[in-house]
Amino acid sequence: MARATGQLPVGRGLLYLVVAGLAWGTAGAAASLVFRHSDLGPAALSFWRCAGGLVLLVAARLVRRRRPVVAPGEPLGRKVVRLGVLGLCLTVFQTAYFAAVAVTGLAVATVVTLGAGPVLIALGARLTMGERLGRGGVLAVAGALGGLAVLILGGGGAAVRPLGVLWALASAAGYAVMTLLTRWFGRSGRAGDQLGTTVGTFAVASLVLLPFGAAEGLVPHTAQPHEVLGLLAYTASVPTALAYALYFAGAVVVRSATVSVIMLLEPVGAAAIAVTLLGERLTAATVAGTAVMLVAVVGLAVTEARAAR
Repeated sequence: MARATGQLPVGRGLLYLVVAGLAWGTAGAAASLVFRHSDLGPAALSFWRCAGGLVLLVAARLVRRRRPVVAPGEPLGRKVVRLGVLGLCLTVFQTAYFAAVAVTGLAVATVVTLGAGPVLIALGARLTMGERLGRGGVLAVAGALGGLAVLILGGGGAAVRPLGVLWALASAAGYAVMTLLTRWFGRSGRAGDQLGTTVGTFAVASLVLLPFGAAEGLVPHTAQPHEVLGLLAYTASVPTALAYALYFAGAVVVRSATVSVIMLLEPVGAAAIAVTLLGERLTAATVAGTAVMLVAVVGLAVTEARAAR
């Protein structure tokens, strides 16, 4: 398969994004358990997630012992700005989402954030980079959003609160800008070393989140310290260090709108965990929503791979 910007083959980028989306789906369950067993707040959890992920990514970079790739023709100042903007976008994406969950609940926060994300990304990609979805792409996005709504809201009982919706839209905006910038840097040949980009992004996010986390309290008070520590370690490793490293690598070579739809696998993974590990009942809405979203994701991924060839 042809290499689209001198980075990964598009097929491998699609695989990376699928794994990242499924890994992201486990973060919500881990966060819910942390909140249940301790008094840690959303900003503090976001800080430990980013700081822990940063430590693991730095360790991985040292283990590789490879000379870092410097983006050709990119001055140091521009690189600092690039990483700073990506880090701020990551901070907004994560923290605003946790705030939305706290205000309006998990279902509405998820459907607004992940539903608005593909729309903002598709519009942004069309306006800034001329990326066209095509008729099939539009149908796939519409199908994925419909499946998302059925999957998350099918059970009913969701309460919509305006402030929570605003937080969710802010999270979607942060996610959209992060995805569009990653793709734009990749197309312009200024993406640099993707592991280095991920490390720099997490360093900025950790610094930004530190004062907010400190205000909430960085040390959790809990009667189950080993469980909470294990959950924090898991959150920092699988849905953070691993998932974001794969995300930034894949988003460079895959069209932005395709990235946004593939990352809708997050609620699919969360639903699977809820049914298999948390004992939640398998409903018709869960089955139908999951099926529709998987069909949309597979269809758009196949279209992307064919276009790359």
